[in-house]
Amino acid sequence: MAEQKGPSLKEQLWDPVAGFGVTFRTMFRKVVTEQYPKEKLPTAPRFHGRHQLNRWPDGLEKCIGCELCAWACPADAIYVEGAENSKDPDGSGRFSPGERYGRVYQINYLRCILCGLCIEACPTRALTMTNEYELADDSRSSLIYEKSDLLAPLLPGMEQPPHPMLLGDDDQDYYRGDFKPTDPAAPAGPTAPPTAQGKETLA
Repeated sequence: MAEQKGPSLKEQLWDPVAGFGVTFRTMFRKVVTEQYPKEKLPTAPRFHGRHQLNRWPDGLEKCIGCELCAWACPADAIYVEGAENSKDPDGSGRFSPGERYGRVYQINYLRCILCGLCIEACPTRALTMTNEYELADDSRSSLIYEKSDLLAPLLPGMEQPPHPMLLGDDDQDYYRGDFKPTDPAAPAGPTAPPTAQGKETLA
């Protein structure tokens, strides 16, 4: 049987010192710890945070209740119930420019993984993601966001739905951006919708 040798001089002296090499290299560097929540740093422009349901410039909802976002969600975190807009001759019972709107819209943030696949599936850019990331809570029920929690706030010039279409004659005018001015004194021609509806960001 071969005689076993003890540890070499390198293993006895150098290896223990080398093991602390990372510690020695970093112990004199400037501390980069973020003092959260006292100091909150801005997020990246394309950060995936809390969702938002956007509006058209006249206040109508962009969501048409197609449920594509719910089908695209890999975590089954979105629940949508679509309903038809009112068929009043004057169109006064309309919530969106399309035939349907999202009557019920829920996002369960206990399941949501903030992947952004839902906003990629949305055909009308109704659903976008904001830079808001503080979603923690001590109640499970409060982490299920309803439509009222997700809708963008009404900006100046917007009217609370339901109401008739004020920007065009049909839904295609809305989707193409061929808006007519809501203010009689405003110049004629297409106008672009506001880019900052709450905190709308790209995915």
